[in-house]
Amino acid sequence: MAKASKKTARGRAAPKLAKVGPGELVTLLDFVRYAVSRFVEAKLAFAHGTTDPVAEAVFLVSEALHLTPDQFEGFAHARVTAAEGKSILDLIHQRVTTRKPAAYLVNKVYMRGLPFYVDERVIVPRSFIGELLDSHFGGEEGAGALIDDPTAVGRVLDLCTGSGCLAILAAHHFPNAAVDAVDISKGAIEVAARNVADYGLDERITLHRGDLFAPLGDARYDLIISNPPYVDAEGMAALPPECRAEPKLAFDGGADGLDVVRKILRDAPDHLTLDGGLICEIGRGRELVDEAFPELPLLWLDTEDSEGEVFWIAAADLG
Repeated sequence: MAKASKKTARGRAAPKLAKVGPGELVTLLDFVRYAVSRFVEAKLAFAHGTTDPVAEAVFLVSEALHLTPDQFEGFAHARVTAAEGKSILDLIHQRVTTRKPAAYLVNKVYMRGLPFYVDERVIVPRSFIGELLDSHFGGEEGAGALIDDPTAVGRVLDLCTGSGCLAILAAHHFPNAAVDAVDISKGAIEVAARNVADYGLDERITLHRGDLFAPLGDARYDLIISNPPYVDAEGMAALPPECRAEPKLAFDGGADGLDVVRKILRDAPDHLTLDGGLICEIGRGRELVDEAFPELPLLWLDTEDSEGEVFWIAAADLG
């Protein structure tokens, strides 16, 4: 492990972690409890695939032991070998001392139960749109669906694709759709290409590097999805260290957070089919969006963990 006196990237002394003697931590749950204590003590920030210290600890312990999230409970009371314990403690130490998102430490994040590769070239995905695809687009709940028949969707566009996770989830949800995914970042396109290849979707998902609609010509889509940069200047100044480890480009939405959203709403009508629509995530800026676009009949969609952070608008209502 790194010495406790090692300086962080911002010049502060790294937190000193208590030494753990051989045999003091035995089971997976022991290591989770220890990790939670260290995370709380260090005042870490979460929301990068996990929402609290317990979930983060379970994630890191599972990844160190090559277990999927749904396998943890079955092995919670299993004993950990000395070598495995060292790997777990190393990850805990890195998480506390570097303040990097856990997903970067293990190069993995889960969305809707599916694993995706991530590294510092992309924001750690944590969009609510994946859940909304299941609940509002011909999924199991069916009633009130914005698109009744997922098999009838022919073309989907994912703007600001980042790691490509939403494009991949869309390809799974709309089995007959060709998906275009766009990002301005070369690194993001490289990461997305890796994930697309991992899921064998090269023939259905086409990646484009460019600024929003610029590389798409006059193509039109039945559905446009986007989780664009939407953090305002005040929010950018207050980002925790975990978020500052992610690409600034993926957060910065300009002074009021709506620079990219304005462009999307302006140009989306030229790229939607007559019966198409746009679903866009904007974080906690609903009031500002409603004030900026009072003429638009935006439909705000809720999920299990969010309220009014994603809107839908039909092509016919965009003009």
